[in-house]
Amino acid sequence: MDTNEAADAATVVLLNAADSSVVQSGLVDAAGKYGFANIAQNTYLILATSIGCSKVYSKPYKVLEGQNIIADNILLKRINNQLQEVKIIAKKPYIEVKPGKIVLNVQSSLTAEGNSAYDILRQSPGVHVNSSNEALIISGRQAALVTIDGKPTNLTGDDLVNLLRSMQSSTIDQIEMISSTSAKYDASGGGIINIISKKGTNIGTNGSINLGGGYGKYYKSRAGISFNNRSAKLNIFGNYTFDDNKTNRYINTNRNIIYNDVLSNYNVDYNNIQKNYNHNFRLGADYAISSKQTIGVLVSGVVREDDFLKDNDLKISNQKRLDSVIIAKSKLDRGSSFLNYNINYNGTLDKTGKKLSADVNYSTYRRHSNEYITNNFYTPAGVKYRDSLQLENLSPSDIHIWTGKIDYVNPLSKTSRLEAGVKYNHVQSNNNMVFGPLVNNSYQPDPDYTNRFIYTEIVSAAYLNYIGKIGKLDITAGLRGEKTNTRGNSSGIDKSSAVNNMNSYFNLFPQLQFSYTVDKKNVLGLSYNRGIERPNYQDINPFLYYTDLYDYNSGNPNLKPEYTNSIQLSHTYNDKFITTLYYNVTNDIYDFPVYEQDDSSKVNIAIKRNFGRVFVYGATFYAPVQFNNWWSGNFSLDAMYQRYKSYAIYGNFNRGMQDVIFNTTQNFTLSSTVTAELSGMYESPTLYGINELKQQYRVNAGLGKQILNKRGNLKLSVIDIFNSDRYRYKVQYQNIDLTGLDKRETRRVMINFSYRFGKTSVKSASKHTTGSDDEQRRTNGNN
Repeated sequence: MDTNEAADAATVVLLNAADSSVVQSGLVDAAGKYGFANIAQNTYLILATSIGCSKVYSKPYKVLEGQNIIADNILLKRINNQLQEVKIIAKKPYIEVKPGKIVLNVQSSLTAEGNSAYDILRQSPGVHVNSSNEALIISGRQAALVTIDGKPTNLTGDDLVNLLRSMQSSTIDQIEMISSTSAKYDASGGGIINIISKKGTNIGTNGSINLGGGYGKYYKSRAGISFNNRSAKLNIFGNYTFDDNKTNRYINTNRNIIYNDVLSNYNVDYNNIQKNYNHNFRLGADYAISSKQTIGVLVSGVVREDDFLKDNDLKISNQKRLDSVIIAKSKLDRGSSFLNYNINYNGTLDKTGKKLSADVNYSTYRRHSNEYITNNFYTPAGVKYRDSLQLENLSPSDIHIWTGKIDYVNPLSKTSRLEAGVKYNHVQSNNNMVFGPLVNNSYQPDPDYTNRFIYTEIVSAAYLNYIGKIGKLDITAGLRGEKTNTRGNSSGIDKSSAVNNMNSYFNLFPQLQFSYTVDKKNVLGLSYNRGIERPNYQDINPFLYYTDLYDYNSGNPNLKPEYTNSIQLSHTYNDKFITTLYYNVTNDIYDFPVYEQDDSSKVNIAIKRNFGRVFVYGATFYAPVQFNNWWSGNFSLDAMYQRYKSYAIYGNFNRGMQDVIFNTTQNFTLSSTVTAELSGMYESPTLYGINELKQQYRVNAGLGKQILNKRGNLKLSVIDIFNSDRYRYKVQYQNIDLTGLDKRETRRVMINFSYRFGKTSVKSASKHTTGSDDEQRRTNGNN
């Protein structure tokens, strides 16, 4: 440089002298040295750039085959000697919407601060929550495929929800919700939710510290640190978060039963207090083998411990007169660990732009769950009328997941390319259930409930994808084939009830996307997608799960996958306003419970069945509005009509109902360092399977202040201000007459402090694509 200093981290680019096309690029080291290797015979120029300096070109260099050349020194001159660094001051909007995709920039939201990934998604536009099993839905009604940095978690049901609840906002950069997918992805009729972890892009060492806490009915607290160290070739990154929370949940169910002209009522009040300790960590490295090849390794995990105190009061009435009361109290100790090991490669193979990427992934999920229940029996006068019944309920689980995949990209022209890939996924789930009463001071396993179930699922997939452009028309057309083999074996005390279930099936999943640019402000889009939703592991376990003496949940080893065909037609105006019409039809739906009640014994069992079909017609509209220089907002509306039709074996259920969901987020810039946010959601009464749901709404608010020379942020948020976020439903189907209320501790006040340390200026960060970055790119959909 003109200061006689080495231009550390300056960018050097090797150009073909004939047309100035880029051949290679790199960074200058601390001694001012750089180099280019494997250069073909040709004539080249060298371009040197650095922030705050003018561009400088070298003289031409003619390189012969195998020749080594030492280039002359290049002198960079500052444009302004006072310019030392460029600080990033622009702020991304919290919500960005593109055709087929919604992106949440998590770090830009005040009300997202301090929340888990699951809580953020529940409050996001375009996301529906399946209240029976808390599955997340972004397209029609099927559960979305959840990926982290482009990689599927392969967890389902409660295990997946607990993982998302363990991921804090401080570790998340973006969340992508993709409704229009391509054949590259695992076939999913419900779209894809991709959680992108934070990873620094600046040269040097930087990171952040996060501290937070709050209160709802009980305390919440957390602490975390994230760091990134990037050099020209190596990037090391990681984070760690610890949470200590206490929450509660209340459930009420009211069931009417008529048997022999006698009306019985079973009313349950369930209260649960849960203490949770959660460790979430991530450590990885990306290494640039060359300017065109990168290898990455990643170890991540969640270690979680939960302690539950449960109180279940069952009031039994006959002919509207209280008959008896059963009070069940229990303690549940549950711990789980999810560990993930990944190695990935990404490389450009030649000058034409051919690319190859590969991933190998191994994950383990282990859970222990030990519950001890005491049932006490009382008359209406409060007199105990029989001995207590003590029960042991143990349900450990052990899941191993192996995944390998290879993706290849072959450019056909400047505007078209061919993509292909293969994937192998192997899951083995080992589940135990030990349930029985205390007899003579020893728990005895009950053969009707005690069981072991080993489930193996192998999915082998391959895809071919074409992406091209013809004039104003962009085309993506692909076909994915998936071969699935499953095997389930149960072995309980009662050998006559053992299950040995094997399935093998092959499916083709076509996908088409068209995008037509009418003019500078109008773009039309059309897409078709076929997807599959395989049953959760818990849903196919042939266990009878105890809720209370008259309520159980049962798995169904004969459950088959759901298949969805979906069509979307979209219009984008001025890259901001997006309107989408969609139609989905799903066969063999199963993701809501079907109740099977024995009127004589009063026992009710909730079980999943391939119930029938559902037809969904809908329209979505998204509009960002800039009211003035200090107030902006976005508005999202999803209006649909759903119709459920059962197969004949389940009666003649044929019902339809609307579902209207409105979301808005308002942002206010009160000063150069103070911002505010107000968000809300409303969902109309609707239908979900045989469940008729009441309306839902919630309102959140936040206030933020930059401190400590804008390196620190202090944020205050109030979630669910009116404590209105609850799930209310009723079921009137065949002999079932049931109403229910499910209320979690949603209203809470949170305060969070974060501080950024290290370099905050951009100094020519390395532009190589990491293995993880490639996965993120492949989950980006159409831009």
